[in-house]
Amino acid sequence: MSTPPNVNATATTPWTLPIEGMTCASCVKRVEKALKAVPGVVQAEVNLATESALVSGDAPLALSALKASLDKAGYHLREQTLTLLIGGMTCASCVGRVERALKQVPGVLEAEVNLATEQASIRALASVEPDALLAAVLKAGYTGQLAHSADGLTEAVAAPVAWSRSGWPVLVAALLALPLVLPMVGEWSGQHWMLNGWWQLLLAAPVQFMLGARFYRAGWAAVRAGSGNMDLLVALGTSAAFGLSVYELIVHGPMTMNLYFESAAVVITLVLLGKWLETRAKRQTTEALRALKKLRPDVARVRREGVDAELPIAALRLDDLVVVRPGERIPVDGEVIEGASPVDESLITGESLPVDKHPGDHVVGGAVNGEGQLLLRTTALGAESTLARIVRLVESAQGKKAPIQRMVDQVSAVFVPVVLGIALLTLLAWGLGTGNWEHAVLNAVAVLVIACPCALGLATPTAIMVGTGIAARQGILVKDAEALEIAAQLRCVAFDKTGTLTLGKPRLTALTPAPGITAAQALCWAASLQQGSEHPLAKAVREDAAEKGIDVPPATGLRALPGRGITAQIDGQAYTLGSSRYMRELGVELAALQGAADAAQAQGHSISWLTRQEGPPDTASLLIAALAFGDSLKSSALPAIKALHGMGVHSVMLSGDNQAAAQSVARQLGLDEVRAEVLPEDKARIVTELKLANASNPRRVAMVGDGINDAPALAAADVGFAMATGTDVAMAAAGITLMRGDVCLVPQAIDLSRRTVAKIRQNLFWAFAYNVVGIPLAAMGALNPMLAGAAMALSSVSVVSNALLLKRWKPRT
Repeated sequence: MSTPPNVNATATTPWTLPIEGMTCASCVKRVEKALKAVPGVVQAEVNLATESALVSGDAPLALSALKASLDKAGYHLREQTLTLLIGGMTCASCVGRVERALKQVPGVLEAEVNLATEQASIRALASVEPDALLAAVLKAGYTGQLAHSADGLTEAVAAPVAWSRSGWPVLVAALLALPLVLPMVGEWSGQHWMLNGWWQLLLAAPVQFMLGARFYRAGWAAVRAGSGNMDLLVALGTSAAFGLSVYELIVHGPMTMNLYFESAAVVITLVLLGKWLETRAKRQTTEALRALKKLRPDVARVRREGVDAELPIAALRLDDLVVVRPGERIPVDGEVIEGASPVDESLITGESLPVDKHPGDHVVGGAVNGEGQLLLRTTALGAESTLARIVRLVESAQGKKAPIQRMVDQVSAVFVPVVLGIALLTLLAWGLGTGNWEHAVLNAVAVLVIACPCALGLATPTAIMVGTGIAARQGILVKDAEALEIAAQLRCVAFDKTGTLTLGKPRLTALTPAPGITAAQALCWAASLQQGSEHPLAKAVREDAAEKGIDVPPATGLRALPGRGITAQIDGQAYTLGSSRYMRELGVELAALQGAADAAQAQGHSISWLTRQEGPPDTASLLIAALAFGDSLKSSALPAIKALHGMGVHSVMLSGDNQAAAQSVARQLGLDEVRAEVLPEDKARIVTELKLANASNPRRVAMVGDGINDAPALAAADVGFAMATGTDVAMAAAGITLMRGDVCLVPQAIDLSRRTVAKIRQNLFWAFAYNVVGIPLAAMGALNPMLAGAAMALSSVSVVSNALLLKRWKPRT
């Protein structure tokens, strides 16, 4: 969620802004000019050595305005991201108070608090000290500590403060409360087991003031902060019941029947039981994340100067040689140098079957080696390893708030004050209306006890944690909760063709030379043009030339034309290899080889044309040959498209191929729509067009791709799906990363997101319904405090348990 502009800086408290991008004295002048252009700024002193600016004004300064002015000038505020572990939170009201406290720290740009993980994710200026954030949390009445990171894996995330509590307070409270409840049970069978009032006081007091002390501490902290929370409601309610009982005991003696010590003790016992069950259930929501963190071994067997030795992971260096024996877990990302073995990557990529690895193949740290010994060359360590990046993505998704949570935050901000008002009205209405103030107090206590902001606070994050954890185990990495929520609304998915729907390993299937040209000559010139290119078609040409033993001459002046082709000089003559669209732009006559090209396109093959410039640049080019390329469809492509159709999702393919070849692929897969001869820069525009296909009812559109040229379209889509087998640029632009090249992961991700959002809505419905129904019943006197306490304790447990039902989700086959 975005935060309101921070206006804590004034003329008497100038800001020190860390700035990145300055390289010289002229940069200093431009930054000063940009800062002074912001209304209210009276002084801006920029220091190039410290890369910072001291800014003050004659009015409160909005950080957003300073940031916008710097961005416009081409410079940026240097930022940092911090994670704090928060202790003492019990409900959604606590979340709101911690967030407000953090946002008030000068320099904080965003602050999001997750009740389920008991963590705060903070984006702030690099100049903000963690101590300032921790002080703000402490002032708000909570405890906090900085979550440290070791080799890219955040420590202590799997064991928040509340989760370490044992169940002994619940057991002791239950043992003390049991003798107070037994007389009520005895009355149902006609027995009179009522304890002496002083004995009741003796049993109830430790439960109220020792085991229940946490409610007083947290409630008092909320009052000091000018807010309220669940603990305040419990403390007020049980104190009222306990105080009324003491009054009755003193006035009417120890044998009076109007004692309510059991209500206070049982309510506290039930709330403690509910929180204990809740924390146990919450721990299950992070099972997937904890399983990922346990994958990496602590040591690796490193070979240096021919000697193998076990070293801690932190002592490894890039390009170290690591020996992995059969059955061991691979400790680092690396490239296989020697050996061959099947490797189980299921916990990382979701691939159920082991993958055979040979020299030259890449392996991922955390996977399990099969029966062969492997020698690896280390390619990534620490925070740059695949496992660390996966953990960061999952943590980020679980820590961020979904857009639907905003409504909950608005309700939670006023929840406790409204409940206190209803309790006061209940007390006065019953007391003044009936004259029975004892009964009025009990009804007011029931209102205070049954109100539960916990369920509201847990409804969304627990479902997101379970959903993203399951997705990670299936090889689907969700960048943030917003992507997960939007994916549930997708009605159209656009696919890049090469490497997404196809294997991305095209081969040269046919080469048809023009009259007077041999196939060997044409292949020689085409391979020369493709030297140094990493494009899949270039690799196919080079591999075919190598198989035929053709000597390839060097080319000079190579110039790549994205989406069109390539041109270069060979032996002093200009050659061009390009698409049909580019040939039309150049005015090349293709009739001589059009028949062969049409036949290849009818089979779904792509066509490239080789031409040579025979004279000056303004003369027509001579057609040399037509090259046909074939790329096999992925086995998962057809079932993926069928699954999307079954879910009511429109499928589109974007391809640079000509219309005939693209239509051939579309027929094989049953695609709904094809856009052919698409240039890379056109993909983002087409995605926008797909969104607005129905102007009166815009639809959510996803883009699936794997290449650098797909990045703009991935960013333009409502949700981008990037193949992890593709480029890092594509993954950075996407909201969801698929850890293996299985297109079936797309409908699986959409299905899982729909199930997750459905759970969120179910949780919110029951959380709201519980309070909407329970509070009026308590106010009308239909619930005694003990039943209200039991209902409140079970409400948050039921929300978490409902979220855990997501674990039963299985991928559609």
